[in-house]
Amino acid sequence: MKTQPLTGNFQEAGVDALAVTVFKDEKATGGVLKDLDKMTGGIVSSVFKNEEFKGEMGETALIRFAAKGKVKASLLLLIGVGDRADYKLPAVGNVAGTATRFLRKRNVKSFALLPRAEGDAIEIAQNAANGFVTSQFELDKYRTKDKNTKTVDNFVLCVEGVKEADLKTGLSRGVIIGESMNFTRDLANEPPNILHPTEFARRAQTIAKETGLKCDILDEAKMEKLGMGSLLSVSIGSEQPAKLIVLKYEPKKSTAKKGELIAFVGKGITFDTGGISLKPGEGMDAMKYDMSGGASVLGTMRAIGLLKPSVPVLGIVAAVENMPDGKASRPSDVVTAMNGKTIEILNTDAEGRLILADAVAYAEKQGATRIVDMATLTGAVIIALGDINTAVLGNDQELIDEIVACGREVGENYWQLPVGREYSKSIKSDIADIKNIGPARKAGTIIGAVFIQEFVDKAKWAHLDIAGTAWNDNEKPYQAKGPTAVAVRTLVRMVEKSQ
Repeated sequence: MKTQPLTGNFQEAGVDALAVTVFKDEKATGGVLKDLDKMTGGIVSSVFKNEEFKGEMGETALIRFAAKGKVKASLLLLIGVGDRADYKLPAVGNVAGTATRFLRKRNVKSFALLPRAEGDAIEIAQNAANGFVTSQFELDKYRTKDKNTKTVDNFVLCVEGVKEADLKTGLSRGVIIGESMNFTRDLANEPPNILHPTEFARRAQTIAKETGLKCDILDEAKMEKLGMGSLLSVSIGSEQPAKLIVLKYEPKKSTAKKGELIAFVGKGITFDTGGISLKPGEGMDAMKYDMSGGASVLGTMRAIGLLKPSVPVLGIVAAVENMPDGKASRPSDVVTAMNGKTIEILNTDAEGRLILADAVAYAEKQGATRIVDMATLTGAVIIALGDINTAVLGNDQELIDEIVACGREVGENYWQLPVGREYSKSIKSDIADIKNIGPARKAGTIIGAVFIQEFVDKAKWAHLDIAGTAWNDNEKPYQAKGPTAVAVRTLVRMVEKSQ
């Protein structure tokens, strides 16, 4: 796929189709819409007048040019973006994605987009390229027929009055982040017989070689020496051995404050049966996505390795399969975590927090001063926030505010939930230091977070519960159904703002 900048007249781009954003209730009485109306023989104003197209968010209308003149394109696509006041920079990515998916279905190979957005040219281009790349991801990897093979190969972004170099920079960045998101989505879409912990680790090693990251894979023997009894209690019931994936990005010249290290930690349950606390059979197939937090960490680290920010970053994925066999953990078992705390396991299906306990402790032992963990941790967060917002919780308000702000800048939504002593009291165990669940049906998302917090010592820490936002059940105009690569854009933005 090729991306190109254009700072001149987008109508003269050498492409098959032109796509232009239209605001709600806009008329073809001036500017580019008036020009396009003339070129289409009045069809643009006609579809506005007859209310065939109102400019509502996501609305589309396809028009053929009546007289081409200098225009190579034979098609014009109008894309509604709603009220002008609500049209923010992240929406440019949705517009580009909508145009790409719409035109791809019609076997259009190239198009030029006029986003008509105001703001930083690099940001406009980055969002546009990101939408162009991510919109072409599909779930049909293993189909042998009825597989989508159509692609849009050439994307031209048109922004007048800006530096071409800025558009090139933004397009390059957008492609890197978009491809890293598609890498993340491909991982989350993999069936569990293919993506088990060992394969997860192998793919981490591959991207490390491709992007210049350092990679270390801890096997179960190493984890046992480190005292990771909490993590290993989850893998013990599976024939697939657990892996702790450790990726490190080190800039040639760091601008980080002495001793500062950002760490991203991901839950990588490659399949979750619930263990002895077995899940219902209906819907269990969806549990291949239970490694989405780990996938987002790998995707983020891939992007960081290619973008090369000036601060070091640590990425850790606890890759484990949760299965029920004769060796599996039982409800009422007591295990000891890496930091010496004892845990009473009352529900083996609350396993994500058990592996994250040792993973975040390991991150801090490696020198992490700021830790963000992400996990498809609780069904409770889906009830609370649906698929619109990711829950964010933590021990440092400044870090939480930073995540929320970065998310807003890139178009990802976060909603803060509380943690505190009163919630922590509910995981106090009668027989061990803590237990891995709290009172039934009460504050499930918060309880998961305060459990993980028990394994953070001095580091600033935030927890992202992505159970509701890591997977789209329905196709969107700009995105296929399935894995979303949630948090990748936010975390990349967070690293780059830390420079």
